[in-house]
Order: sequence, then structure tokens, then C-alpha cells
Amino acid sequence: MLAEPFSRVVTCLPATGNRWWRPRRWLQCVVLVAATSAQAVLPNAIGTAPLPSLAPMIERVTPAVVNISSKTRVKVRDPFADDPFFQHFFGMPNMPRERIQQSLGSGVIVDAGRGHVLTNNHVVDGADDIEVTLSDGRTLKATLIGTDPDSDVALIQIPAQGLKALSLADSNKLRVGDFVVAVGNPFGLGQTVTSGIVSALGRSGLQGLGVQNFIQTDASINPGNSGGALVNLNGELIGINTAIFSPSGGNVGIGFAIPSMLAQDVMQQLQQFGEVRRGSLGIEAQDVDAELAPLLGLVSARGALVTRTAPGSAAIKAGVKVGDVIVALNQRRIASAAELGNTEALLPVGKTVFLGVVRDRKPLTLSVELNPEVVAHLAGDHLDPRLAGADLGDLTSKLRRQGLTGVIVKAVVENSRAWRNGLRPGDLIAAVNRRQVPNLGALQAAKALAASQLLLTIVRDRRAFFVQME
Repeated sequence: MLAEPFSRVVTCLPATGNRWWRPRRWLQCVVLVAATSAQAVLPNAIGTAPLPSLAPMIERVTPAVVNISSKTRVKVRDPFADDPFFQHFFGMPNMPRERIQQSLGSGVIVDAGRGHVLTNNHVVDGADDIEVTLSDGRTLKATLIGTDPDSDVALIQIPAQGLKALSLADSNKLRVGDFVVAVGNPFGLGQTVTSGIVSALGRSGLQGLGVQNFIQTDASINPGNSGGALVNLNGELIGINTAIFSPSGGNVGIGFAIPSMLAQDVMQQLQQFGEVRRGSLGIEAQDVDAELAPLLGLVSARGALVTRTAPGSAAIKAGVKVGDVIVALNQRRIASAAELGNTEALLPVGKTVFLGVVRDRKPLTLSVELNPEVVAHLAGDHLDPRLAGADLGDLTSKLRRQGLTGVIVKAVVENSRAWRNGLRPGDLIAAVNRRQVPNLGALQAAKALAASQLLLTIVRDRRAFFVQME
């Protein structure tokens, strides 16, 4: 039989090219197209057995999935309004100008008694006002408990009255091919349910997405689904939807969710500490290339070559040495330095892990108890009088995972010698007298500090320039 004519809604998004899509807003263009189509009619039952339906499970899940709207006040600079000439002759008030930036997303109630809601950090990042709309139509003001930008998890709280929560399943028991259902608020349309399967597990190596151990699914995930629920067929939470890979910003069947066990660990630390405390090996490493592999006794160019161990670190206590190649962590193969950093960042303080190491062409297994990350720092005048007033430090593991090297300027005393020479907090010292300094130890050892000329290569706001220290 022929179906009745229908209207097709086409959503037009800004062209983005292939990338991970985490939009805060979108442009919609609606085109109505008259069409007809042949449509098969399913029977109500096969024999005496009714057709299976997800409806009963969905009815239990949807009251725990919420829509989130956040507003952020952003200061707007106007070169004319900031100019004293225009202010005087045109009567323009010398007042800061603002615009309101809005973000739409989703969230999951995980504790009805306390009103706790899990969502993505990028949904509420920097928000001044957060509103949560429940499936029954109530809109409630939310307060932020804590966020973790590295894992893109945030925890907010709403008044705990008449709420329903989802229980968390063990995402470690998921298998590729398991059926899953995504629930969220795509494009701000309202609560929407889609289904699919687990396409892959432990997905990592995705550029620009922080700590990664994603569930990949072909359940349709679109802008606005961020922070929503990925559930199994029992209606239990197995993931928090967070990103998609798309050439256009719309769904192409490649979506990513944060596993429930990772989200739960982050949530518990946010509840207890207001922040996430991650364990650290205390090492720096580089990739093993095709030229290094045979020299190190490796069959293939895989692994992370240890180039530095921090004093007093967990790695030193466990016997890790410079020149070791880490090829596995807790029996998970390590292919690169970036993969080691990502795997390390998933582990909590105090956890004991087992490193698979190749040393002098022989395999070893080392047991390591992870310590809190300790970042070395030093007063500038201990290195050179021209740096007096600056507090210098090593980069955190988070910054190193982004591929940065150098020494960070943690603080500068105003009107000090370093301040007058142009150093500012947040500056990255990349080189001294045109010689790279990958860390604080290299800066301490730099003979250039004894030279009459001290020329620093500084990176500030993604711009590199020279600073002459006098």
C-alpha cells in the first residue's frame, strides 16, 4: 500500500569538515518536501506471540533523562567603544558590553535522593545559569557541584523532589554487538530515543577529546544529545553520550559515549573532593619509530620510550629507568607515548598497576603504585637574577598530553625584575638563547643562563616571540 504524503525536515548545519562535533548551538534550515513512499505494515503479532518492543523499558528510562539549558555572559570588546575619542565625542558610555551565549544539552539523574545529574563538561562549562527541564515539564534551577574537563564529565544538582534515577551498569562487561539505546535532546527538539549496537570498545586516539576510553555506537547521536544517556536493554546506564564523528555536524552512525564506570569514578571524586585526582607514573616518554625499534630489541615500532623520570615519582620507586620501553599497562598494549598518557590518566591515585617493559632487549614486569602528580617548581632567582620574581615549573601531564614541552611561568610578582622584563603568568618558556628546554631540569642545566645575553622564546596565547632578559 502507499503511505500518505508526508513532510520531510532537513536540518542544515554549518559546514565543519570531518571532526568531532560538540556544538554549543546550531543553525537550522527547514525545507518541506512533499513526497510519497511505499510503506510495509507490520503485523501486531507473529502467531500468538506479540512483537517485541522497547516501549516498556523506555517508559522507565525517560523520566531520568533531562534537558539542560545553560547561559554564559561573555564580554564583548568593541574597538570604537573602547576608544576615549569616540567615548567623548559620541557620548558612548565607558561600560563593559556583554552578550548571552546559550548551550543546549542533556543529562541523566543518577541519584534521586540528592538530585544529582551527570552531564558533559562542555554542556555547562563556564555557565552562569543552568536550567534543567524534566520529562514531566518542570524546569528547575541547577547548581554546579564540579567538573572534569579532561574526561568531559560534570555533576550538577537540582531540588530532589519527585525524581527518578537510572542505575549504573558495569560498562566493563559490555561486548561489541550488544544492543543499546540513546536518549537525549537533539537540536533542542525535545526528548528523543534512538537505538543501535555497540560498534567498538576502548576507542581512543581521537584528536582533541582529552582522556579517552569511549564506547562507539551507531545509535543516532546528534547535537544536543551531549550528556544524555546510553542504556542497555535492561534500562541501565552504560554511558554518557559525548561526541560524534561527522563531515557535516549531523549523525553518520559514529557516536561516542563515556563508559559508566569512568563516569562513576569521576562523579564520586567530584562528590568527595570537588575535583578529580588522577594517579601519575611520573615519567616522560617518546614514540618508538622504525629506526629505534631494532636498536631497542623490538619486533615492531610500538611502545613508549622513557626519556625522563621525575624525582620521587612512582616510576622511580618501582624501578623504571630511562631507556625502558613500556609496551603494556595492566595487560593493555601501549602503542605510543600518547596512548600511555591517556591510559595513565584513566587511573586513580593509589591504584597498583603492572607495566610491561622491555629493557636491554629483555621483557620485564614491574608493579607500580600510582602517586598523586607532583609538579616541580623553582623560584626564578635560584636560576638567574634576571628571572627574579618568577615562579617556574614543569608542565602538568595534561599539558604534556597535548604535545607541549617547555617550562611554565606559574606566577610573577608585579614590578619584579622578571615582570619588568615582560614575563607574565601562564607564559611558556620554550627555549633559552634559541636552544629548546623541554622541562625544568633542562632549564636548570642550561649553560645559557651564565651568558651575558639571556634571550627567552616565549609562547603566549598561541603566539611565539622573544623576550630579552636584562
